[in-house]
Amino acid sequence: MQSRIQKLREISENTEPRISFERARLVTKAYKQADETLSLVEKRALVFETFMTEKELYYEPSELIVGERGDRPWSAPTYPELCCHTEEDFRLVNSRERIRFAVSDSDIEYHVTEIVPFWQARSIRSHIVEAMTPEWKKAYAAGVFTEFMEQRSPGHTVADQKVFTVGMRQIQNKIAERLTRLLPAEIEKGQQLRAMDKVSKALVIYATRYSDYLKALADQTEDPEVKAELLELSRITAKVPFNAPDTFHEALQHYWFIHLGVITELNTWDAFSPGRLDQHLYPFYVKGIEDGSLTKEKAKELLSCFWIKFNNQPAPPKVGVTLKESSTYTDFANISLGGMTSD
Repeated sequence: MQSRIQKLREISENTEPRISFERARLVTKAYKQADETLSLVEKRALVFETFMTEKELYYEPSELIVGERGDRPWSAPTYPELCCHTEEDFRLVNSRERIRFAVSDSDIEYHVTEIVPFWQARSIRSHIVEAMTPEWKKAYAAGVFTEFMEQRSPGHTVADQKVFTVGMRQIQNKIAERLTRLLPAEIEKGQQLRAMDKVSKALVIYATRYSDYLKALADQTEDPEVKAELLELSRITAKVPFNAPDTFHEALQHYWFIHLGVITELNTWDAFSPGRLDQHLYPFYVKGIEDGSLTKEKAKELLSCFWIKFNNQPAPPKVGVTLKESSTYTDFANISLGGMTSD
């Protein structure tokens, strides 16, 4: 166990943080191609589907939990539909000594020529700033105050027990049943339900792509131990998050897929969190120990892989004055231990 975790930890600690433009490219592409008659929620669902269908898959040999926010560890995406970084922003994060993100000249040029022109008048931030008074704009430009809420979606969110006990199939069935009872006048409810259905299916597409990818890797390896491990990961990712998890390993991977879906759909900095992780995971732990499919050492190894995954996800850099005044790599995903039980 120690050699596996040591290797993954060294990769996580030594990988250079950088900006990934994969998400910005796919999101911009999806919005350009989207039917303008679609409602906003349905368009957002289509964008998420595009991302989950085309996002690059990353697998680090020997890891037991798969999936990254960017195209590799320590790769931070941008969210141009919320706000657009300027060339100055990227020059700053690329050159500063602390909390640096590497950005190549070619990526900056791509951002300036392809991303900014489409989003500079469409982003949520541009609409907010445009609505402010001249006095506010002057004060902000002078750095009198700092604001950053327009750079992210609401954070400080904790997943409850459902994130470990409910599969996307159950959610889809519930949506389908609710759609059968929809009244003709409930147009917005129908739009929301169809968007939710598409999002849940998109996350399953992402997991299924991983299952196929891992199976292909297993077919290419001759090492029986590595092959068995890859086939097990392929089995797990074929099962979750479409179905609810049954084992400790499945529960961790199930949660991680959902976590990635949330933080890549929009920038939840600060904190989309697992919440009462000990109480959520304990039933899976007890079941595995009792039926012999899990040992204390294996549970520790799986949790170590889980912690490393969180460490691989740096918080995307802020923009403008906020970027100059505040910087951190931490995405503030918190867990709660102990407390009262549901009984």
